[in-house]
Amino acid sequence: MLALAHAATTLGVEGHLVRVEADSSPGTPSFTLIGLPDRALAEARDRVRAAIFHSGFLFPAGRLLVNLAPADLRKAGTGFDLPVALALLAIDEQVGREALSRVVAIGELALDGTVRPVGGVLPMVIGARRAGLSRILVPRANVDEATLVERVTLYAIEHLAEAIAVLLGSGERFAVTRSTVARPLPTPRYDFADVRGQAVAKRALEIAAAGGHHVRLIGPPGCGKTMLAQRLPSILPAMSEDEALTVTAIRSAAGLPLPAGGWSVERPFRAPHHTITQQALIGGGRYPAPGEASLAHHGVLFLDELPEFARATLEVLRQPLEDGVVTIGRVAGVTTYPTRFTLIVAMNPCPCGLRGQREGECRCDDSSVARYLSRLSGPLLDRIDLRIPLARLSSEELASKGVSESSCRIRERVEAARERQRQRAGQRGDVLNATASPTMLRSESSIKPDALQLLQRIGESSRISARAFDRLLRVARTIGDIAGHERILTDDVAEAFSYR
Repeated sequence: MLALAHAATTLGVEGHLVRVEADSSPGTPSFTLIGLPDRALAEARDRVRAAIFHSGFLFPAGRLLVNLAPADLRKAGTGFDLPVALALLAIDEQVGREALSRVVAIGELALDGTVRPVGGVLPMVIGARRAGLSRILVPRANVDEATLVERVTLYAIEHLAEAIAVLLGSGERFAVTRSTVARPLPTPRYDFADVRGQAVAKRALEIAAAGGHHVRLIGPPGCGKTMLAQRLPSILPAMSEDEALTVTAIRSAAGLPLPAGGWSVERPFRAPHHTITQQALIGGGRYPAPGEASLAHHGVLFLDELPEFARATLEVLRQPLEDGVVTIGRVAGVTTYPTRFTLIVAMNPCPCGLRGQREGECRCDDSSVARYLSRLSGPLLDRIDLRIPLARLSSEELASKGVSESSCRIRERVEAARERQRQRAGQRGDVLNATASPTMLRSESSIKPDALQLLQRIGESSRISARAFDRLLRVARTIGDIAGHERILTDDVAEAFSYR
């Protein structure tokens, strides 16, 4: 007797549909699970058996074989418990086979039949809808994230018996509708109004927010590098619904807790410690999971004390910075993660951090400074658009009672600049200057002849790389957008070069 159920799993940050095929044949009672299950999934045999018994149903007799297809896709986690149990119950028609074949079931089973929540439900529901199945059983604790997906019918389940009741025709009691509550607006914890002085750095971060550019902050300890970086998300525009859904799906796939209501409304800000590994930074593992670079997608990745990171760890950021994605090959398959973030790095000018301050404070010799800076490769630094030196604030600046410009005012200019970029991109959508095509930026309608001549003279005299030349043009275009210039002016190019 053959029965079919549907489950879902995640590979990277994408959900995939899995067929759960259950078969019973005469012979010595046994239970075999095949289809590349991991250890946690292999233990489902004992959990499912106990859950069926304690829920008051009969465990099928004979030699039981459960196949998870496609067989070449590795399956991990405990979210297969519920569909495996339902497939076994359908063998002897305790559950209708026809009804079961039209739904997707997700959930871990406790020994008493309780359905427990699992990670990655949001991408699983998206994957099920993409595969053409719109009726989905989910643990009640995962309902908030599941209801973010449109055009699906969801059933919130707390027990195996409730899942069976849905399949027997009593689904109305457990059906839930998509949340129609508007996404709440983000409420940033930090504000640029708190920052004293550092006008150049604040201007550079405004440019970074407007055009999606990367920033390097260099200064002594206590000058405000971390304080400035933490406030960058407060001047970024609110996420669109598609961006919020993607960010939420990444957090769900990574197993991180989601905010109340399901939506991730605040742009991510990730600040990993300098001891982080390559795998933790860009993702991977035996069963691939998102790393910090993907968790910062549509937000900010902040690397403090940059030279303290292992050089090999920093080098893996080259592809994410250039392409906005990272592709990782593992035994479980090839996975692509989105990594379109704004990178902010902070570092001291020397090992003691006091070089360039008052005479006599820094005791580092030139060789120790050279060794300190040699931990960073030229190709990585070449991908950073804005390089901002910071100095300690004077006592007068610290004691000043003046009020700095708020994040709200700065964000208005950022949003206006991004709107100009959207209009220029046309049908290509929301394309920031940091990722726009060079052809569009170099067109006669985008830059004035004298500004282009200045840009060429800078390239010849400074001997910058082709990538640095291109990034200089992009920053100049963003400065022009903030000022409302239709075409790039010489002043825009000059200011952009001052940040190199």
